Amino acid sequence: MEVGLFFGSFNPIHTGHLIIASLVKETTDVEEVWFVVSPQNPFKKNKSLLHEFDRLDMVNVAIGDDYKFRSSDIEFNMPRPSYTIDTLTLLQEKHLDKRFHLIIGQDNLEAFPKWKNHDKILEHFGLIVYPRPHSKSSKLSKSEHVKMIEAPEVDISATLIRKLIKEGRSIKYLVPESVESLIKTKGYYL
Repeated sequence: MEVGLFFGSFNPIHTGHLIIASLVKETTDVEEVWFVVSPQNPFKKNKSLLHEFDRLDMVNVAIGDDYKFRSSDIEFNMPRPSYTIDTLTLLQEKHLDKRFHLIIGQDNLEAFPKWKNHDKILEHFGLIVYPRPHSKSSKLSKSEHVKMIEAPEVDISATLIRKLIKEGRSIKYLVPESVESLIKTKGYYL
């Protein structure tokens, strides 16, 4: 089975993430998309990062009963910061019946050669790349291990969503209703 892995802090997960995941599922050989909730991104230091279990809960309510989407907490018990190659290797060892592909935004493609063992990721897993606003082109986009997909350049920012919440403004349509409800109930980002 072909599985697309969508890594992120999902702080919070929003409709942009779901649109991309849906398009990956519909326009590639990927049969399932797994949302891998990252406890800590090695390139980001974020003071407003909710606890990983709270973010996992938001992912779970966002994907609901869509059997083509799954959440993964595999990085919760890995050394931190966790590196994508280590997570991919562990997932492959645990799921020998699956072939994993990494889903990233075009904005990450330019910096991809700085990732730990980027060449192994490219060769053994490959990349599915979605367009991002203001992204520069990369030589990597021509690689046989990179599949560029057509998708709207959704520029929804989790930072903006957190700011709106803090200001007491609406986040309707930016996140699924189930996520908005959970954020309000739990008082996240206030």
